[in-house]
Amino acid sequence: MNLENDPEHASQLCREAQLRLAGRVAQLSDKDIASPSLLPGWSVGHVLTHLARNADGHARRLAGALEGKDVPKYVGGEDQRRQEIELGSTRPAAEIIEDLKSSIVQLEEVFARCTAAGWPNGQLLGGGHYGASECPAHRLREVEMHHVDLGMGYTPSDWPDDYVAWDLSELLASVPERLESLADRRSFMAWLAGRGPLDASTALSPW
Repeated sequence: MNLENDPEHASQLCREAQLRLAGRVAQLSDKDIASPSLLPGWSVGHVLTHLARNADGHARRLAGALEGKDVPKYVGGEDQRRQEIELGSTRPAAEIIEDLKSSIVQLEEVFARCTAAGWPNGQLLGGGHYGASECPAHRLREVEMHHVDLGMGYTPSDWPDDYVAWDLSELLASVPERLESLADRRSFMAWLAGRGPLDASTALSPW
């Protein structure tokens, strides 16, 4: 299964994932928002602010594609992304939750417009490495991964089968560049081939 080639199915999975996420965070307190997430250096507020801005970025790209415009996800690049996350992460819980909800609604409205239009101009890259029609799949990954990163009871065992069927192969393809040494590559390769156990010291940099 390649969800990047099926934006309609990916967008439906994304809607379901966002609904689960919104339900889990709806009643968070200011204390909850300030608590550490499972991501080093990021609070729950950082994660939720990132998810809101990420939704805006995908909506921006897809809205541009509907008009035949090649629009980047973040107009100001990575600097804009980092600044928005840092500035937004310390807001009150109610404000962060409402921001996330609003960004999700906006993205899903753009999904609906893309469905009606047949997902046009899907090849536009927006300065990135994947086309506009692949945005729903990449948004799905963000929501599923970062829902786990909140550390609030959602775990990899909750990931939908269709998401795992797509993203497992994608993440496996990224392994060579994420292994830190030739020894780690050999160990991981042998394990994949059923030729030995995976060395506990094998270091795989985070996705």
